[in-house]
Amino acid sequence: MKIAFIGQKGIPAKFGGVERHVEEIAARMAKEGHQVFAYVRNNYTDKNLRKHKGVNLIHLPSIPTKHLDTISHTFLATIHSLFQDYDVIHYQAIGPSSLSWIIKLLKRKTVLVSTFHCQDYYHQKWGWLARKYLRFSERLACEIPDKVIAVSETLCQRAAKKYEVSAELIPNGAKADLDFGNEALIKWNLKDKKYILFVGRLIKHKGVHYLIEAFKKMEDTNRIANNFKLVIVGDGFHTDDYVKYLKTISEKRNNIIFTGNQTGKNLDQLFTHAYLFVQPSESEGMSIALLEAMGYGIAPLVSDIKENLEVVGKAGFSFEAKNINDLKNKLAYLLNRESEVEMMGRKAKKRAEEKFSWESIARKTVRVYQELAISKKSK
Repeated sequence: MKIAFIGQKGIPAKFGGVERHVEEIAARMAKEGHQVFAYVRNNYTDKNLRKHKGVNLIHLPSIPTKHLDTISHTFLATIHSLFQDYDVIHYQAIGPSSLSWIIKLLKRKTVLVSTFHCQDYYHQKWGWLARKYLRFSERLACEIPDKVIAVSETLCQRAAKKYEVSAELIPNGAKADLDFGNEALIKWNLKDKKYILFVGRLIKHKGVHYLIEAFKKMEDTNRIANNFKLVIVGDGFHTDDYVKYLKTISEKRNNIIFTGNQTGKNLDQLFTHAYLFVQPSESEGMSIALLEAMGYGIAPLVSDIKENLEVVGKAGFSFEAKNINDLKNKLAYLLNRESEVEMMGRKAKKRAEEKFSWESIARKTVRVYQELAISKKSK
């Protein structure tokens, strides 16, 4: 099949769950012999890169502002796709999917799919007008395409209850490339199993400020061992004020480390050597960073929102979302329960391997395409 992905910033993934999702499944589809194309933004993917892991990259410009970057690139990608002979056009996330009606109207024989990654209008970086548009986009993402795929049971239930649409549940995946090297540890003065890890974009709904405040309280009350550190991996995305705020509240705290975005060997090592992974988010779709931490065998401590609890099941610890004191107490407890944390890490790894395989996810997605193609031909 000839398959096109629209809506992601680009691949290879530097940051962003949608980008990692597309990279992982697109590469596996290409490996199975499909012709796969991914539309990428010039401000995200190296302009000289034309192919990645068998996936053809189509570079198009965008208006690189907070509100116009995604929609301008998606519009150009949609127009470009009208003049191609794709069998499948697959939109990612509710914002980009708002333009899928153009394909529905003008390319009726093309299989049209959208993936519902998360309820983006809960993200606090957006103003009221953007949130209103994203809510409208959610309706279009669920009702316009031939099929909507949802990455979590929570989002499936949302599609069914709000729009009476039966979404196909295909979760995000997890992979782990264990790297026991110590270059990253030396770079940031870390020790094996002596740091708490967060990985993700520094956006307010990710709740990193709760984690920092809980860690500070532990230090101030001597409830944390000397030289035990908090490592925050990631950077902002049109959220410079929030990133500045996080660094301001962490001033003079030598045990709070900001590494910026990391990929490849550095990221693998930071995962491999972490003692505990913390996901303090207020809202999620299905966090790939959390899944990957589990794949590395790191015990997860997550806020008790449904999306996080759905991922960890009984293979993780939880705290009350937005409750700094509860997070502090859970951290203090777990830092003194090494054997319990190790055991939970083993359970998390087993759950990630059995339930969240990228190979299985790619196969299920192709199966959706094939079933829709057969259905269209029979009409």
